[in-house]
Amino acid sequence: MYGSTAPFADIVTYYRTQLDERGNLVFKEPVPTHMFEVGRFREETMAFPPGVTVKDWSLGGSLGYPNPRPGAQPARFPTIIMIVPPPPVAPAAAPAR
Repeated sequence: MYGSTAPFADIVTYYRTQLDERGNLVFKEPVPTHMFEVGRFREETMAFPPGVTVKDWSLGGSLGYPNPRPGAQPARFPTIIMIVPPPPVAPAAAPAR
């Protein structure tokens, strides 16, 4: 999970360009949330689909998501980025001899 001082719309545009995918606005309220899927979801081995989720924590005058490091700057992030990587690929089994 990463915090960003960039506006939600700018981060969504960045990931649209980088991933060459439009993604989906899955929530407008209470926290606008845009998701980009980058791999196939396998329920038997995954808790969450691989992808990038961008959340706007500045809606409605909110000060943003608190920085987890006390005293660090910025004190709050207006935009949060959550990245779930695809699981590692298991090595191929060696051929039987």
